[in-house]
Amino acid sequence: MTYTIIIAFCSLLLIAYIFNLTASKTNIPSVILLLLLGWSIKQVTLLLKFELPDFTELLPILATIGLVLIVLEGSLELEYNKSKVGLVKKSLMGALFPMVGMALLLAFMFQYYGNYSFKISLINAIPLCIISSAIAIPSARNLTTFDREFTTYESSLSDILGVLFFNFIALNESIELSSFGFFGLKFAIMITVSFIATIVLSRLLSKIDHHVKFVPIILLVILIYAISKVYHLPALIFILIFGLSIGNLGEFKRIKWINKFDTKDIRDEIQKFKALTIEGAFLIRALFFILFGYMLKTSEILNTKTLIWSLSIVTIIFVLRVIQLKSSKLKLTPLLFVAPRGLITILLFLAIDPNDSILIVNKSLIIQVIIISSLIMTFGIMFTNKTRKK
Repeated sequence: MTYTIIIAFCSLLLIAYIFNLTASKTNIPSVILLLLLGWSIKQVTLLLKFELPDFTELLPILATIGLVLIVLEGSLELEYNKSKVGLVKKSLMGALFPMVGMALLLAFMFQYYGNYSFKISLINAIPLCIISSAIAIPSARNLTTFDREFTTYESSLSDILGVLFFNFIALNESIELSSFGFFGLKFAIMITVSFIATIVLSRLLSKIDHHVKFVPIILLVILIYAISKVYHLPALIFILIFGLSIGNLGEFKRIKWINKFDTKDIRDEIQKFKALTIEGAFLIRALFFILFGYMLKTSEILNTKTLIWSLSIVTIIFVLRVIQLKSSKLKLTPLLFVAPRGLITILLFLAIDPNDSILIVNKSLIIQVIIISSLIMTFGIMFTNKTRKK
């Protein structure tokens, strides 16, 4: 049995790697193939009457670690300098305004059709409004430099702002003026903690001579994130600050503690750290989506009762995206199509308190929105690439 598990585990991850390699050529997001792989495994086990353990408790753990590594990966990829200011502003607008607008619109719809309170409706709406960096960034590899950078900034900021928005609404019993003040205090505390932790971790990265140095730093990053979450602090801010800081050391030479580093020597270490983060994110992401696909039921995927809601939500996604791109004076193609939902949507859906869950937003709706938005992105990018070749 031991060797059977090892063979199955290695085979699945190698298949996931093949999906990752072929994604840039086929334009099919690897997440779709991973979900299909997990679902297929479930059908085989049912056919052979082979029982596997219940992985329900494992899913949120993988999702949380995956979130940390994916946001860290994205922030390490972000280049910040004066020439990027315009791009960052447009990306921030693209991440924030459509998300908030869509969340409010969906909340009103859930409240009207389901007779739920507005707050509960908003909690359930937010997960559906966040662009998935786990899907968008790999899918944008073949786009132009500007489109690829815009996608990286926009989807990373969407992840971070979406989680902050969700936590703010979910953790406050009532939204009052004092709630914003208390959240601002938490934000300030997290900013302070982030800068201190970034300095300490950066020093460790440059000073540790042991042959094992990157894994402990990643573990410390996850530990700081987890402790911050226990105290309901906006922990993703730390991931963003840490990733941006060590990924752009050359741009922060005016800061005193940066001058203590030999940026030439540490640059190689940062590249190695970045490579390990990318590979770790791939591993956790692959395991998560395979496992989530395994836990899906065919009836949930083909649930016609939620299909009308799913199509309506996807329509709203792309209508708001047209408005956003037009207002930012950006070309519609191919950025219009790059608005997939994915890991963050699932993670926040799983994080909804059972007392706050509503019947409209269920696993069927979530998976249908993810699949439909990812397929639209796939065909949209394929169409764009064919048009350019002509």
